[in-house]
Amino acid sequence: MARALPRPLVVTDCDEVLLHMIGPFRDWLAERHGIAFDMAGGNFARSMKRIGRDEPIEMAEIWTHLGSFFDSEMYRQYPIPGSVAALARLAEQADVVVLTNLQDHRREDRRRQLLDHGIDIKVYTNQGPKGHALKAIIDEYRPTRAVFIDDLAEHHGSAAKLTPEVIRLHLCGEPLLAPHIACAHKAGHAHARIDRWDEALPWLLERL
Repeated sequence: MARALPRPLVVTDCDEVLLHMIGPFRDWLAERHGIAFDMAGGNFARSMKRIGRDEPIEMAEIWTHLGSFFDSEMYRQYPIPGSVAALARLAEQADVVVLTNLQDHRREDRRRQLLDHGIDIKVYTNQGPKGHALKAIIDEYRPTRAVFIDDLAEHHGSAAKLTPEVIRLHLCGEPLLAPHIACAHKAGHAHARIDRWDEALPWLLERL
C-alpha cells in the first residue's frame, strides 16, 4: 500500500487547552482534602494551603494530590469552550494528535477520556519540557507544516529551541490560570497568545 502523502500536523496539549483541569482539581481538593487552591500569586508551588491556614503545603504533597486526581478523578474534567468543534475542523485538513504531560501508564486513560468527549485522537505522553517529544512526533509524521499548541510557556521555550520551524500558539482556556501564567508570546517563544478557541481556530486555519 502506498504511503499517504504528508499533511499538515497539529500537536496540541490537553489540560487547559482541550479540557478544563485546574477548576475540577481545585473543587476536588476542597471537597476531599480541605485544601484551598489559588493561583493569584502566579506560583503553582505556593498555590495550595489548608483551609484556614496560611502556610502552603509541601511540593511532595502537591504531586501526590495531582497523581491521585489523574488516577481517579479525570471524569470531572470537561471541554474548554469550542475545543471539540475546533479539533474536528482542524482534522479536516491536518493530522491532529495530543502531546500531554502525563506518565506513560495513563496514556490510554487520557485517550478514553477524550473519546468520552467526542475527541478521537492519538495521544502521546511526556514528562518534563516537551521539545524532544515534539521533535520525535515531527520526525514520525514529516508534515508539510506543523503547529504546536500548549498552555505553558516553558514548553514553548523548549519547542522553539528544538523545533524552530514549528508554528507555536500559546493557548490557555482556563480563566483561573490564564491571567497568572507567563506568556510565551511576550517571551518570544510563541508566535501568538490566544486563549479562546473561537479566535484561535481562524488563526490556525490560516497558517495550515
